[in-house]
Amino acid sequence: MSKIHAAITAVGGYVPEDKMTNADLEKIVETNDEWITSRTGIKERRILKGEGLGTSDMAVHAVQQIIDKTGIDPLDIELLICATTTPDFTFPATANVITDKAGLKNAWGYDINAACSGFIYALTIAAQFIETGKHKKIIVVGGDKMSSILNFEDRATCIIFGDGCGAVLLEPNTDGFGIIDSILKSDGAGRAYLHQKAGGSVKPATIETVMNKEHFVYQEGQTVFKFAVTNMADVAYQIMQRNELTSDNVTWLVPHQANKRIIDATRERMGLDEEKVMVNIQRYGNTTNGTLPLCLWEWESKLRKGDNIVLAAFGGGFTWGSTYIKWAYDGK
Repeated sequence: MSKIHAAITAVGGYVPEDKMTNADLEKIVETNDEWITSRTGIKERRILKGEGLGTSDMAVHAVQQIIDKTGIDPLDIELLICATTTPDFTFPATANVITDKAGLKNAWGYDINAACSGFIYALTIAAQFIETGKHKKIIVVGGDKMSSILNFEDRATCIIFGDGCGAVLLEPNTDGFGIIDSILKSDGAGRAYLHQKAGGSVKPATIETVMNKEHFVYQEGQTVFKFAVTNMADVAYQIMQRNELTSDNVTWLVPHQANKRIIDATRERMGLDEEKVMVNIQRYGNTTNGTLPLCLWEWESKLRKGDNIVLAAFGGGFTWGSTYIKWAYDGK
């Protein structure tokens, strides 16, 4: 019997219409376009505006695209995993909200939070359900409304992040296409350098935590950069070695869009030309769990059946990982 792989068979994505440019940020916080661009590569990011809108509302757009592209019956989706750092609520799971809003009435679902590595984690987990034969149609969502946890008086963080969401459909494949391998890593000691101080069970919300602005992203940028630039590059190189990939036969690198310098370091470690790297950080910033599926969404038309694709990410916690995919279809 042929081995079953979990193949991505469709991609959807969504970014809000409202843009926040570097010029806009200059009016809010002490910064400028040159400073932001030289350190991050970001020129603008999208912001989800509108009362009562959360991560699930962006996800529904991405899921609906998949349904429209494939003509699949929403009732055939069996599982939805949502990778997010900004869930609609502490509970219920945002995945459950998405299945309700998108009409996936037969799907069960849950959230996973591994910061910026969440989409790779969720993709790897979802693949197990396909490979074992448990399910045949799974949607993996990656997205965040990062503007909801940003302090726009903190130039170290507010310049980096944006809002956006992507999703992929996974189905069984017995022809050798799909998710071939993943390497996942974590180091909880890294939590001190990138986290949200309050709002969890250790430090529940109080008037004091709100007044002290402890419900926003906190980051020690230099420390995080040093860990990310090394570990994301190393794990991408390791997945190449483990699967006998070379710079010649890797078709695309899909890197987490956190910082252009980290992306370049990963590319150089893998020995790839710039033309083989998906980069949209200049337009969307760091959408956390949304960066990888949004890249696949934007580049879908260029992807060809049999392409060797390497995903790589690094996130708070710390978490990091890489996934090797043999692409299963010619992009529309």
